[in-house]
This record gives sequence, C-alpha cells and structure tokens, in this order.
Amino acid sequence: MSASALPSRTGVWLIGARGSVATTVVAGAAAMTAGLHPSTGLVTGTPPFTDSALPPLASLVFGGHDTLDCPLPKRAEALAAGGVLPPGLPSAIAAELTAADREIRPGGPHPASTPGPGEDELIAAFAADIDDFVRRNGLARAVVVNVASTEPAPTGDALPPSSLYAAAALRAGCPYVNFTPSAGLHHPALAASAEASGLPYAGRDGKTGQTLLRAVLGPMFAQRALDVRAWSGANLLGGGDGAALADPAAAAAKNAGKERVLLDTLGTAPEGEVHIDDVPALGDWKTAWDHIAFDGFLGTRMVLQTIWQGCDSALAAPLVLDLARLTARAHETGLSGPLSELGFYFKDPVGEGPAALGEQYRALVGLATRLKPDPADGRAPADGPAPADARPGEAR
Repeated sequence: MSASALPSRTGVWLIGARGSVATTVVAGAAAMTAGLHPSTGLVTGTPPFTDSALPPLASLVFGGHDTLDCPLPKRAEALAAGGVLPPGLPSAIAAELTAADREIRPGGPHPASTPGPGEDELIAAFAADIDDFVRRNGLARAVVVNVASTEPAPTGDALPPSSLYAAAALRAGCPYVNFTPSAGLHHPALAASAEASGLPYAGRDGKTGQTLLRAVLGPMFAQRALDVRAWSGANLLGGGDGAALADPAAAAAKNAGKERVLLDTLGTAPEGEVHIDDVPALGDWKTAWDHIAFDGFLGTRMVLQTIWQGCDSALAAPLVLDLARLTARAHETGLSGPLSELGFYFKDPVGEGPAALGEQYRALVGLATRLKPDPADGRAPADGPAPADARPGEAR
C-alpha cells in the first residue's frame, strides 16, 4: 500500500467483525451513506472536520476476522429485534451487510486446536488475509480496528490473540486502532516493531459511557477545588462483553482505564472501585452508576450520584467510524507513531496528552487542522466533489 495512493476507497478491517459493535458500525455507515439516518454521534461529521479530507463514508469497504460464523445480516436482524438497530434497517441495507460479510475471514487461535499453528504462522496468515482484502478491492489503504471482546491481561511471553492481530496489521502495513482494553499493540514484544513500522496507531479502550462522564466530572471537581474522598461505581451489562468481563482478569483490564482517568484528572486516586456484573437479560444495554463523596467549603460533606443507561454498540459504532477515518487520513498524510490527539476517544490513550475531555477535544480539533490538505496538492476536502460511488445523503 502506498501512502500517496489516491484514497478512492479505504478499507476498515474489524477484529471481531461479527460482533455487536462491528455489525452496528457496518450498518451505521450504510444507513448514513444511503441517507436513511442522520450522522448523530459522528464527531467527524461536524464542522471542525469538514475540510480535513477524511475518507467519505461511501468510500469505506468493510471486512475483518472473527471466530464466529453468524452472518452479518442475521446478526443485524437480532440487533434490530433487541432495539439496537432501527426496525427495518437490516432489510434496507441487506446488500451492504452481505458484501461486508463476504470479506470476513476465520480468526484464531482456537484453544482446542492442539497442536495449533505457531505465532508467526498465525500472524502471517492474518496479514495475508488483510493484504488480499486490500488488493482485491483496489484499496488505497486499510485501517485495522480491534472491536473484539475484552481478553485478560497477558501473564507470560506468549502473544494473546489481540496482539497477534496487531502484529499482522503491522506486517500488512496497516494503521492500527485498539478500541478494547486488550493488550493489542501495547504488548512489550511489539514495541520495537510498532516504532519501526512508520505507521500511525491509536488506542486503547473506547470511552463510551461511564468513563466519558468521569473525564468531564473529574476536572470539574479539581477546578472548583472540591476534595473528592471516594468514587465508587458499578456496571451492569449483558451481551458478549458482559460474559467476557465476568472473568475477573478481563474486568481488571477494563477497570484500569476507568481508574486512570480519575488519577489523571484529580491528581490522586480516591477510595472506591468499579464492580462489573454480567446480567445476560440486559443484552447490549448497560447501566453504569457512580457514587462520588466529596468535601466542600469548611469540610461540608456532599454526594453526587450519576446513572448512565445506554446501548454500548450504538455508543461505540460512531466512534469506530471516526477513528477509522481519522487514522486513515493520518496515514495518508505521513503521520506515524502514537496518535495522542485521539485520546478524546479512549480511556487509556497511547502517547502523551491531557485526560480532561475538554482539553482532549481541543487536541482533536487541532489534529483536524493538521490533516487539512495543502491547497497546492489539488486534493478536494471532505465537502468537495463526492467519489463516483457516493450515494445521496452521505454525512460529511
């Protein structure tokens, strides 16, 4: 892939491509491109990003790896039945779902396969899948995005699945985004390869609900000189994430980012922790509750409680589209290394950057300015002429 190639079409290779988040990503891009739904929640569809020459939604081609074999159209129907996708949307975009499903390849490794293929063999196979996807579809580039279920933090030298996929992205010459708390490109064994690759990368762990509020409330307490004594929370969720986070090791990996936001914004770690409960009946919906005990003037004791009830996939999907578009454009312009300006989207962002949401947003807008094309290169900005395959109603 050449960073100078014309970005007529851009690949988005999803790890966990048949999961709820990935299915919502594909469905959302198709719905907005067809003009069936507005771009609510899509930050890159707002004015600060209009002239940044991001790849249009209509130019995105989806594929990915997954260990599941449930076709995307069927998965979308299940999400519509659960209220995650609008009624009737799966049938309206059946062609787009089917096209993306044809580009999904078997993932791994499978623990039951003994002896299974070695790490390098798996990395090579995954990279070959990505290379084939880019070549067959005539893509200018592809961004690999991990949206698979959370895995426990690695304890030995062996690369966990998320890191095998991240290594494959590097080998295929693709920018990488880790939307999960899993190790991915964070594994120490991949540090040298990531640095030497010259590729941009971002992560980790998408900031969609409870931690989003913490990134706003933490700075508020600090700026008003209020003393936070304790900050406890609870998450009730079902679906694949609920089952994965029932594993204490996976839950610990998830909570590390939530706690880091408080430490970075308050300057100290208050008492309390977050408990995660798997409630299968909730499906893709989750409830996050926080109890904040703080002292005011003259030591007056007060409490703030918040309740966040939301649909995880609907919160995450527009962020994944934002990240794919921004990272693809960063790659096109020659940026490399950790994209710290994308910390706005993550609980535990790579690189150096602020932890408060307002400051992170300003850094993100600054990146949008950096990504604007030089008028001398003749590149049309995102609100310029649409590509030939664009459809009416595409969000810009």
